[in-house]
Amino acid sequence: MALVTGATSGIGVEIARRLRDDGFTVVVSGRSEARGAAVAEALGPAVEFVRADLAAKGGPQELVEEVVRRHGHLDVLVNNAGIDHTVPFLEVPEHEIRETFELNTFAAMLCLQAAARAMHARGQGGAIINVTSRLAEIGVVTMGVYSASKGAMLAFTRAMAVELAPHDIRVNAVAPGMTRTPLYEEWVAAQPDPAATEAHVAGAIPLGRIATPQDVAGAVSYLASPAATYLTGVSIPVDGGYLAK
Repeated sequence: MALVTGATSGIGVEIARRLRDDGFTVVVSGRSEARGAAVAEALGPAVEFVRADLAAKGGPQELVEEVVRRHGHLDVLVNNAGIDHTVPFLEVPEHEIRETFELNTFAAMLCLQAAARAMHARGQGGAIINVTSRLAEIGVVTMGVYSASKGAMLAFTRAMAVELAPHDIRVNAVAPGMTRTPLYEEWVAAQPDPAATEAHVAGAIPLGRIATPQDVAGAVSYLASPAATYLTGVSIPVDGGYLAK
């Protein structure tokens, strides 16, 4: 049984699809009832949607409790829900800093806590995968708030890997680089010369292309699988070699 948060578009949908193909029953969550229902219908009977507002008080706990109520247990949590933020830091209003951390960091931490409690209560361990970002480890102009929110989750991943290891709960991270999501496509389309922008972005990546959501889903699939039972506290960069430069 796997739960994927923020799974009504982009990377989350492909993670859900891949885990379904791996044999998991999958719950996808998000705030949009219409989009969530459409994803569940498209992915078939092994996938269902549970609406959740993870930024609301008690939202993460209620989501995990509903998954356990429906299915009796939880084996895998993929903390994928998040928001982007791109503003020069000297111009960022306080409420945007708080909103970014509320979903990218605090809600993800609370989802992890609720899932780990459920896994511990069952006594059979589990796997938790936090979707962070290459920006958790590098600085990019205008992305400071987002980077900090994801950097906090990278540090938290490592701390929880150590703390939860005695309960056989593995905690790892997947750190995507630039990925072809709807948000990326909108950003490229808004540039004065979209083709030149895309060529410039791809040219900075050693493998010479933008990641696909399927690339990210493959790394998540591995960390959720029996092949990764001795891995915890690691972060897999799905970035085409960007961080290796």
